[in-house]
Amino acid sequence: MGGLEERLLYQDDQLKIMMRRNPASPEPLAVTLIGEIDATNSHALAGALASCRQGSYIVVDTGELTFIDVSGLRVLVMPTLPPSQRWIRLHNVTPYQRRLLRMMGWYYEPRAHHLPI
Repeated sequence: MGGLEERLLYQDDQLKIMMRRNPASPEPLAVTLIGEIDATNSHALAGALASCRQGSYIVVDTGELTFIDVSGLRVLVMPTLPPSQRWIRLHNVTPYQRRLLRMMGWYYEPRAHHLPI
C-alpha cells in the first residue's frame, strides 16, 4: 500500500531524528528533529541526514528543537556549499533559530514554504 512510512533514524539522550515519507507521493522526504543538537550529536545528525538523502533535497522540520548550537546549524545550513548545491530545506524554523541564522549571516528569505538553505 502507499501509506506513510515512519522510521527512527537516530536517538540519544538529547535528540531524536524521525524520517517520514509517503512512497506514493512526489513530495520530498521529510525529517523531524526533536530535542537538542550540540557538538555531542551534530556529527550523528549529519550522518543520519546523509543516509536518507534522496532526490534533489530533503525537508527538515526544526520546530520541535529546544536548542541548537553552531555545530548543529552548520550541519543544517551547509554554509561552505554554494546555495545551488545545498540539499536541505528547513521548515518550521523557530524565531530563536531564525535569530541565530541571522547572527551567523546564514539566513535566506524563504521561498514558498521552505527556507532554501
